[in-house]
Amino acid sequence: MLQSKFSKITLCAATGALAAATLAGPAAATERPEAQMAAAPVVTTEDARETQAATYDKRRYYKGRVISKIPLNVRSGPTRKARVIGSLNPGQHVRIECKVTSKDVVDGNPRWYKLADGKWAWAAARYIENIGKAPHKC
Repeated sequence: MLQSKFSKITLCAATGALAAATLAGPAAATERPEAQMAAAPVVTTEDARETQAATYDKRRYYKGRVISKIPLNVRSGPTRKARVIGSLNPGQHVRIECKVTSKDVVDGNPRWYKLADGKWAWAAARYIENIGKAPHKC
């Protein structure tokens, strides 16, 4: 008899839950779509840019400081034959993505750093002092 009483209680609870779910469905469906859309956040182009910038800044970059006495040329590739696309001032801090070993040795140093300061560019590692850990290889 205990088993049948338990079965009746379980059946009653299941029926109540089913009835509640059935009644809640139409109530949720009667909400106007305009109200649902108004509650959703609107993403603007500016928001998307900020999110992209935050993602960009989360990348792991190494830090360095220019130690040349004159402006350091920044190039389109890791060689002095590559086109000069800008320069860095002495003492300027830079973000470094990685390093490569080049056949173009600058004052005894064959390494070049790929910089990540707004545009990808290369500079001779001979004139950039590491702040913290040395960059990994590209």
